[in-house]
Amino acid sequence: MSETRKPLSSRMAPTPWLYIMLPIVIWGGNVVAAKGAVGDISPMMLTTLRWFVVFTLVAAWSPRAIPRALLEVRPHWRYVLAMGATGFTLANAMFFIGARYTSGVNIAIIPGIMPAFVIIGMWLVHGARVSALRAGGAAITILGIAVVATHGDLTTLARMELNRGDLFQVVGSALYATFTVFLRKRPALPAFSFFIGFAVAALLTSLPLLAIEMSLGLSIPPGARGLAALLYVAVFTSIVGHVLWIKAIDIVGPSRAGVFQNLSPIIGAALSVLLLGETFEWYHATSLALVLGGIYVSERLGR
Repeated sequence: MSETRKPLSSRMAPTPWLYIMLPIVIWGGNVVAAKGAVGDISPMMLTTLRWFVVFTLVAAWSPRAIPRALLEVRPHWRYVLAMGATGFTLANAMFFIGARYTSGVNIAIIPGIMPAFVIIGMWLVHGARVSALRAGGAAITILGIAVVATHGDLTTLARMELNRGDLFQVVGSALYATFTVFLRKRPALPAFSFFIGFAVAALLTSLPLLAIEMSLGLSIPPGARGLAALLYVAVFTSIVGHVLWIKAIDIVGPSRAGVFQNLSPIIGAALSVLLLGETFEWYHATSLALVLGGIYVSERLGR
């Protein structure tokens, strides 16, 4: 009796887990890109050119899609402008500025505070109910970030002796959490239209900040490493990662896929050690355990 074989196209198709893991690895690689860009391209130059490259690539791929998308979001231009400025311009700028003053391992771990900020924001803005487990999970996550930001010495919080790069990372995380919270108020239009709208808004709102950076003599045009970082965050982080992630969610659902996002700090920290030659200290391990544990308590047990 012959065995029934799947069609060749089916057997060669990528597994759902490939769609899930590739974006996680890509986003973990942001750490290496951000550190590699330091000194070879300035933060606002990187932020502005990132969205210029994204917009140019999308326009080349589907030139008719952009005018159609902008026409759809035009009635909501104030919302689109504010969201693009918050989540795509300021949050990104904070991450890239912070990369100048802190380690790659810290850059990987600190954004793990974002789910806690989202829970707090949903409660403040939308009046969302927060269970005791969710609140406890958020508190554990915040403690984990405090551990890595103080290098395991929490007494520095009382003395306010914090690395400014870590503070920039926390502010960037808070800004992106704000963007996430207000996405709930998004009008009922295609997600692609809003992505284009946010990208255009980010490009426009980054220009005055780039002008300030240039006027202060802090602007650095991209060198070889800066150009590599720019292409990575524009092509892979902004486009490829999101396309693959949307595909993953279509296949396995948001709940199953979302659990894997907790791997991003681990991958980012590992890449920092392997590719940037950084040291993985005991407080990094403690912080990772607290951050991932807090997210698990909040998102899984506290649901």
